[in-house]
Amino acid sequence: MSFHEDVRRRAILVALAPSAAELAETEIELSELSRLLDTAGGECVARMIQVRPTPDTATCIGSGKLEELRDLCKSEEAGLVVFNNELSPSQVRNIEDALDGVDVIDRTMLILDIFALHATSGEGKLQVELAQLKYTASRLIDSGVTFSRQEGRIGSRGPGESKLETNRRLVKHRAAALEAELRELAENRATMRAARERSGIPRIAIVGYTNAGKSTLLNSLTEAGVLSEDKLFATLDPTTRRLALPDDREVLLTDTVGFIRRLPHQLIRAFHSTLEEATHADLLLIVCDASDPECDSQLAVTEQLLCDLGAGDLPRVIVYNKCDLIEGFLATCPTAEGRVFLSARSGDGIPCLLEAISASLRSREREAELLFPYSELGAMNLLRGSSPILAEPDYREDGVLVKALLDEKNFNKYSRFILGQKDND
Repeated sequence: MSFHEDVRRRAILVALAPSAAELAETEIELSELSRLLDTAGGECVARMIQVRPTPDTATCIGSGKLEELRDLCKSEEAGLVVFNNELSPSQVRNIEDALDGVDVIDRTMLILDIFALHATSGEGKLQVELAQLKYTASRLIDSGVTFSRQEGRIGSRGPGESKLETNRRLVKHRAAALEAELRELAENRATMRAARERSGIPRIAIVGYTNAGKSTLLNSLTEAGVLSEDKLFATLDPTTRRLALPDDREVLLTDTVGFIRRLPHQLIRAFHSTLEEATHADLLLIVCDASDPECDSQLAVTEQLLCDLGAGDLPRVIVYNKCDLIEGFLATCPTAEGRVFLSARSGDGIPCLLEAISASLRSREREAELLFPYSELGAMNLLRGSSPILAEPDYREDGVLVKALLDEKNFNKYSRFILGQKDND
């Protein structure tokens, strides 16, 4: 049955809780899994949790729970079971055999499916296909069946070829071809990033948990027109736009793919070049949903993933978004250094964010006087677009004197024009 014929596929969610003490955390993870399922076009009709220290090697859950799950699928007319735990190919086959005609996927497969659904750029589609191919390769090879990339069912969507052959040689060949294409695109991205670095314009990356409102914030700040929906992973492809700050300097603002608990390592690898935008930023805007009860834990997940990517020590401003959903909050909005409370949707608090960005950039800058010969006015104009100018330029016989605040990058870049700098070199 195609996805369009089965828009709201009925599904049962299953999870293991290592102990009774961890039931509450498992319930939270299942709620998130339910939202993922909704984003993929499914409907959660029932949930099942088994307290079990370790998964059963054959079927993940015990035989008794498996029988209970089979009966539940029949009574709820569910054609899909989604496990919160990662399943091996043999576990999937064994569970599907026991459930008699019910499809079984795990959390990683569901997230891969959503990425396949939302990938729009050529690079995004290649990244998703590679991640999906690597994750499903062993099952495709072992199962001896053809896996259609155009089925349209939850857990089986994917951009790319119309069919994915199960032959090991063809799978490896396709993966190698995808990796080669992505390497070329990564080199192009690195070239563009180097050009942005040479411009001296500060780069700011918007990062955070999925559905925290990152794209809405980018749209609010720059009128970027990026798709923003109340769904998980609505935006995958990075978008960069220029933003003018109140002190007249320009910055480059980049939206990035959202984070989530236990983000599949296949996706981290596949989207590494995209996520590198965060590691090369001069400032991070870490966006979180202030109205979500799990805001603190989601912020912790984001911080951990940033550390894993090598961006844990970068300067940041924490942006608590969706404060308009908390009754009366914005009217008595608290203030704290390095933290901003706002609503990207209504625009309330945006001026405070712009000032926080400017203050964060200023805190790492030093005042300098630069003398540009008239033959170097192009360099002066570049400086004026990337650094705050503290006074009107003074046009003298020997050149133009400019007083500016320079970050370390621009201090080094324009050192030959800094008065007194040559004597210190």
